[in-house]
Amino acid sequence: MKGSLTSCLRIGLAALLAAWLTTAGAETWRFALIGDVPYSDYERAELPGMLAAIADRHVDFVAHIGDIKHGGDRCDDAVFEDRLQLFDTSRVPFVFVPGDNEWTDCWRKSNGAYDPVERLAKLRSLFWKNGQSLGREKIPLVRQSAEMPEHARFRLGPVLFVSLNIPGSDNNWTREGEPSAEYRARNPQVLQWLREGFAIARRDGLAGMVILFQADPDFTDFALGNPPRSYRDFLETLRQETLAFPGQVLAVHGDTHISRIDKPLRDLHGHQIANFTRLETFGYPNMGWTHAIIDTESPGLFRFETHPWPPRHQ
Repeated sequence: MKGSLTSCLRIGLAALLAAWLTTAGAETWRFALIGDVPYSDYERAELPGMLAAIADRHVDFVAHIGDIKHGGDRCDDAVFEDRLQLFDTSRVPFVFVPGDNEWTDCWRKSNGAYDPVERLAKLRSLFWKNGQSLGREKIPLVRQSAEMPEHARFRLGPVLFVSLNIPGSDNNWTREGEPSAEYRARNPQVLQWLREGFAIARRDGLAGMVILFQADPDFTDFALGNPPRSYRDFLETLRQETLAFPGQVLAVHGDTHISRIDKPLRDLHGHQIANFTRLETFGYPNMGWTHAIIDTESPGLFRFETHPWPPRHQ
């Protein structure tokens, strides 16, 4: 009986959503996605030009989903301050989500042998110090808390965007393969913020959800029933919430440097979850950006264009 009721509710919500899109008329909104950049002096020199080209496409904002330096480079304050200055020169609003290269991996000798938690605190003081995005033009962001301001959400048209601090390098588990104290404090907040986002999207009858985070959580092993322990709670929550959501869900991450768009999330029976899409950004050594279009006339709600950088002229 419970299953039948849930199915009826989902069908009803989907019908309401379809009716809303029909009556609202076709509309589009645009945003840009980048990550794992800049990793070299060359990419640092090229990134201002790429950001200018992105702004020329009249996107509503650009999101960087983490790794703002090479994994072997130092995590010094000067590097962070340089990236902040660079991101703030963006002509369109700029949303930044943290990656492992700027905090969880900073314990490495080549990175300066920093305390990762201290580096995360420094990032928080620089990049998420108020309720606005970076960039010359700002958009307001709802922060989860003063303790975890990198967790944010905002609306663009009929879509809710949620950012999460889920970094690579095993989600900041210890090098002995155990959950660190920092992970144990952060992970419940990650899951709560994700659930709250889906609840808001369902309540407001939104057409879509976009989830921004850095790590590749290994959808393949999750589909096989063997997810990494450090990402298991997140993946299980993501699957549960996606199945209960009548709209489209787009998960954006980086980490493994493979520009791709696919549907890797499976239900408990191994069937593809049709309303879920994964997008991974370009990553070193392949520089580029992805142009995402929210299109209320598109059956999948989202359309994508990939743009290698520098542009490849015919």
